[in-house]
Amino acid sequence: MPRKAKLGLAVRSSAVDAVTAREFSTIIGSLAVHLDEIRHYRAGSLGISGPQFAILTTIQRLDEGDGVSVRHVAGALHVDSSFITTQSKLLEKKGLLGRQADEADARVVKLFLTDKAKKQIAGLAAGERALNAFIFAGLTNDAVAELTDQLTELSGQLEKACLKIAGGF
Repeated sequence: MPRKAKLGLAVRSSAVDAVTAREFSTIIGSLAVHLDEIRHYRAGSLGISGPQFAILTTIQRLDEGDGVSVRHVAGALHVDSSFITTQSKLLEKKGLLGRQADEADARVVKLFLTDKAKKQIAGLAAGERALNAFIFAGLTNDAVAELTDQLTELSGQLEKACLKIAGGF
């Protein structure tokens, strides 16, 4: 029987049993698959792949006006910089992304959205708002924010766990 939990309640436990941890992992995996499907469909409406859409939206989120380095985009998406370089060149050919050398360090390539990309992404906004209203129906902004905070904290712990495992834990 599935567990029911109220969002927004922080439960701190020093020991989570193996069954609960596996159930949690399964649910998170399922969420990742569904979010990837949604990204794929949204990307398709722009004529690009899901990962390319993730690159564009990551640049949109991180850019403070002077572009975002390939390294920062790769870090945010947890992929290798060479993947971002390859995909950014394809997005540049489609007129959705600009690439330029950083003024302070010519070895660093900065990425930025073109006006075409900004316009196309903005065109998806109404559909995104409706989809979010459906997905998060019945939840308050505070509950979603708290869940996001908890998942961010868990993500940090998972990252540390990966380092421990790689180190022979």
